[in-house]
Amino acid sequence: MTQVTFGPVALTGAGVFNRGSMAGDGPPCHNPGLIPVRGLVLLSLGDISGSLVEAVQVSQQAVVSPDGGRRGRPRATSRHELQAIAVRLFAEQGFEATTIEQVTAEAGVSERTFFRYFTTKASVLWADFDTEVSAIRAALAVVPDDVPMMDAIRGAVVTANHYRAEDVPEMRQRMSLIATEPALSFGAAEHYADWERAISEFAGRRLGQSAESLYPLAIGRAVLAACRAAYDRWSARADNDLPWYLDAVLTALAAGFEPAVLRDAAPPSPV
Repeated sequence: MTQVTFGPVALTGAGVFNRGSMAGDGPPCHNPGLIPVRGLVLLSLGDISGSLVEAVQVSQQAVVSPDGGRRGRPRATSRHELQAIAVRLFAEQGFEATTIEQVTAEAGVSERTFFRYFTTKASVLWADFDTEVSAIRAALAVVPDDVPMMDAIRGAVVTANHYRAEDVPEMRQRMSLIATEPALSFGAAEHYADWERAISEFAGRRLGQSAESLYPLAIGRAVLAACRAAYDRWSARADNDLPWYLDAVLTALAAGFEPAVLRDAAPPSPV
């Protein structure tokens, strides 16, 4: 289990890390508290001392029946491997044209294994997104009350996003499918609403208002819109700096997009 602390940075089970850009690649982080660590992002905010967020990464393996009467231990396929195969087939053949049977045949597993990991074909594209929403909720639940609201939101969102450079091609395929497949449009609205609600509920608690009240609702929608812009630019550039984009855009949002803040956050190349 990887532990993330706000304040003094604590890291368990990770390799060497450097403050600044990931692997020396991409724009430097203007916030010295943001530390990408081989795909894991730790955000140190001075006011969040003593609070601990645990990011649990589920690594599951399914045992399937032997292929073609093969003897010995059955082949095991992880959730991530099955997801990658499904996304590739969706991109090549189209979402509607690809069946679950085709996905499982390509992976060499049973349909029972597929449904152990995913409830529907569409859930393949949203599984990581839903995990991110849960991580954001968990992080916001333990932030001390004296941490400024927008700092807390920024810290939770950045910490929940730790995609590596090698994940970018699959992420881009998933985002493209979600944006272009009509069958996924309704599902997209539902998932984005859940993400937005995680922010609005936290803002409502801070403001002493219902999550459906004007200001909490506006904060949730503004943060979601800003983060979607960050996702789009990160996907288009195909680099490993999603945490930088999220940190920059949420810092700018909290400052009301003050020009001086935008200049300070500007990367060395156009975004």
